[in-house]
Amino acid sequence: MRGKSIGNIDWLTILLYITLVTMGWLTIYSASLPPEVTSIFDTKQIYGRQMLFILLSIPLIFILLFLDAKIFERFSFVFYGIGILLLLGLFVFGSTIKGQTNWYKFGGFGFQPSEFVKTGVALLLAKYLSFPQINLKNVKHQLIGFGIILLPIFLILLQPDAGSAMIFLSLIFVLNREGLPGWYLFSGFGAIVLFFVALKIDPKYIMLCIAIIMLIYYLRSRKVTRNPILFLFIFIIISGFVFSVNYVYNNVLESHQKDRIDVLLGDNVDVKKEGYNLNQSMIAIGSGGLTGKGYLEGTQTKGGFVPEQHTDYIFTTVGEEWGFIGSSLVILLFVTLFLRIISLAEKQKTKFSRVYGYCVASYLFTHFFVNIAMLIKLFPTIGVPLPFFSYGGSSLWAFTIMLFIFIKLDANKVNEW
Repeated sequence: MRGKSIGNIDWLTILLYITLVTMGWLTIYSASLPPEVTSIFDTKQIYGRQMLFILLSIPLIFILLFLDAKIFERFSFVFYGIGILLLLGLFVFGSTIKGQTNWYKFGGFGFQPSEFVKTGVALLLAKYLSFPQINLKNVKHQLIGFGIILLPIFLILLQPDAGSAMIFLSLIFVLNREGLPGWYLFSGFGAIVLFFVALKIDPKYIMLCIAIIMLIYYLRSRKVTRNPILFLFIFIIISGFVFSVNYVYNNVLESHQKDRIDVLLGDNVDVKKEGYNLNQSMIAIGSGGLTGKGYLEGTQTKGGFVPEQHTDYIFTTVGEEWGFIGSSLVILLFVTLFLRIISLAEKQKTKFSRVYGYCVASYLFTHFFVNIAMLIKLFPTIGVPLPFFSYGGSSLWAFTIMLFIFIKLDANKVNEW
């Protein structure tokens, strides 16, 4: 049975993975190439270490593909528990880098558990939602589902690492797919929009507009939905949120978090200080034009003008050297991967495999969207790696494990009857 499932693996997904990893390494090589070129296996260089991480991913892939697929569902709670323990261990054994205690250090290498916890959360959430009695219209079932997601978020925020914690919120799309009422998703999106609007517009004018909209909706709605107490309660909640935004911004957020929001909104930004990274990334991407300057020919890249270019800002190298056409190709490859995962998820014969597939797609898409959006001033800079492109063993291995568990589950669907 195991041999048959291996024979049914989806080669298109694997081809997309290999293509993205290869292009990612080529981009890292360009972004970190020293004046004196050394071997691609030189672990003293960033590209050499990334090559080592890629090579070590190969046996990891074979292990995942030859494991019994039922292990992932049967031991989902164990995987989740190990992830939580690793997060807790950071507060005792973790290394603090740039004010964040989110790494374990072993010699010259590091290990970031928050990257691997994503898979544990996806497995346990898929296991929980696969129980036949679970109905996400039920408040109790909703709270348990949210609890599985919020526990690691809470621990990661304590590190503090808001960027990694935010990625877990993407799982609300999975919950919505499995029956969570749509107003949760709408409310979350609305809260984000209102937060930024309240920083630019007087809250009194915002609430006046909301009051008018709610009044029109109330008058036009059918009598069965006309509950003035409910409408008043919603208005009070929204008012409290809107009028608290400036307090949260001025008294709760850290200075670097406020700087990132200011950069996004364009408020009093010094391009030589807090706005430097974003300004340089936009210059690099814009300078690539239609066809790019050519591989290894990026002047912004070679000049080291974009900080952290091999990690969070890796896409700037793509934009500068490969241009609009090359950037579009990379985006197309990612979108194809997302759509392929969703397509395969819909074809699964078990709810566990389907939910897990949607979790993988949500994680990957959110990483991809946020990473690129923050480079073109559509999202605050929060330090989110681009899957398969950004430098780092933890990131590459975590995404590899996450993806190939789904590939294994998909290959095993013929044996799930």
